[in-house]
Amino acid sequence: MTFPGGHRRIDRVLAEGFLDRLSEMPIEEVREMRADAEQEEVDLSYLRRLLQGRIDIMRAEIARRAGDGSQSLLDLLPSILADDGGQSPPRGLGRHATVEPSRADSHRRYVESLVADTDLSDLAAHDDAKLAHLLEVLEREEGIVSANRRAVQEVMDRCTAEIAQRYKDGGASVEELLPTESS
Repeated sequence: MTFPGGHRRIDRVLAEGFLDRLSEMPIEEVREMRADAEQEEVDLSYLRRLLQGRIDIMRAEIARRAGDGSQSLLDLLPSILADDGGQSPPRGLGRHATVEPSRADSHRRYVESLVADTDLSDLAAHDDAKLAHLLEVLEREEGIVSANRRAVQEVMDRCTAEIAQRYKDGGASVEELLPTESS
């Protein structure tokens, strides 16, 4: 199988044909495919949260400038970054992640590169047009990441459904997952 766009995990997981013959694959391979999709979903979720945090900060600065501007962005930061205090409504499916992001540093560097020429610690030093442009860049990227995340979640769901079906049909058993005792 070839992976358009490269050999990254996301390229494999979202490759056309990744789920072909899913019902014919050994269960171990289906579990590995699901694990790959789960790790990619965790990484995309982390990247998305990084983007959303920066988007919320920029939106708050734009709103602060449009209002009376009496509070500094620094004073507003705790409420901006609080789970219930951001400008954006909660998003996501609320999946419980059992793994940690595998590329946290590279995700952080990537998000920073999107706004490389802007010091986010001093947004007041930038004019409204610059902030609006940066916000647009971050929102566009967040949209791409969110779409990829939804696609990866669909792959996870298909793999999970296949595994569940095998347990239901007797094609797999819980005993296979348990460690064997050595005699």
